[in-house]
Amino acid sequence: MKLDTFEVSGGNRLQGEITPQGAKNEVLQILCATLLTSEPVKITNVPDIVDVRRLLSLLRGLGVKVTAHAKNTFTLQADDIDLDYLKTAEYQSDAKQIRGSVMLMGPLLARYGRAYLPKPGGDKIGRRRLDTHFLGFQKLGAEFKFEAGTNDFYIDASNLRGTYILMDEISVTGTANVVMAASMAQGTTQIYNAACEPYLQQLCKLLHRMGAKISGVGSNKLNIEGVSLLNGVKHRVLPDMIEIGSFIGLAAMTQSEIRIKDCAIPELG
Repeated sequence: MKLDTFEVSGGNRLQGEITPQGAKNEVLQILCATLLTSEPVKITNVPDIVDVRRLLSLLRGLGVKVTAHAKNTFTLQADDIDLDYLKTAEYQSDAKQIRGSVMLMGPLLARYGRAYLPKPGGDKIGRRRLDTHFLGFQKLGAEFKFEAGTNDFYIDASNLRGTYILMDEISVTGTANVVMAASMAQGTTQIYNAACEPYLQQLCKLLHRMGAKISGVGSNKLNIEGVSLLNGVKHRVLPDMIEIGSFIGLAAMTQSEIRIKDCAIPELG
């Protein structure tokens, strides 16, 4: 079995400039949110990482038109979606390789009223349940079943209605999924115990510019008034705060002076 290794020769001071990539935990939500509208959504500062490539492949399979512009800039347009792709072996295989695929459910339920998902993959870093996502969808009126033999989830949400939701855990992806579903549900949804990380704030800001009605952004209590239609917009992904923190640690541990560019400092809190 092939093993990837790093050999580090220490004792050297470092210098120069370094620019962090766009935030992975934000961009996966933003890419999924493009399914909420038939109009073009232009996204800049997209990191060139495996999970992004895999999610873009899934979106292309669904029929999303993906146009690459300058480096790290894409326009996505979901005006001709093929939901039958969700049943293909190709989709099942690809979706299992990336945990971010779970966030396709919220937009698909909001706009098309149904979704199908194999149990997602991703990093194995302990207990990473999906209950929060499904409990939120159920509160909004969705029905789902789990096929234990194939590890597949089937969700029907032909009649999503706003409601009060107490999230059973503070989950960033769970909150993102429920927010996207609620953005086009009938009536008003109140989400308490919501995640309030910058990634989630960025998603809410995107949805607001698309025409969604969301208040309480940045707190753990969100109010969402459902709308029937969302529009295309432009969006820039924040720099990855995990990379920024790592670079700060790198400079400190090596007693070096490093310039970290494009940090979006007001958003790092």
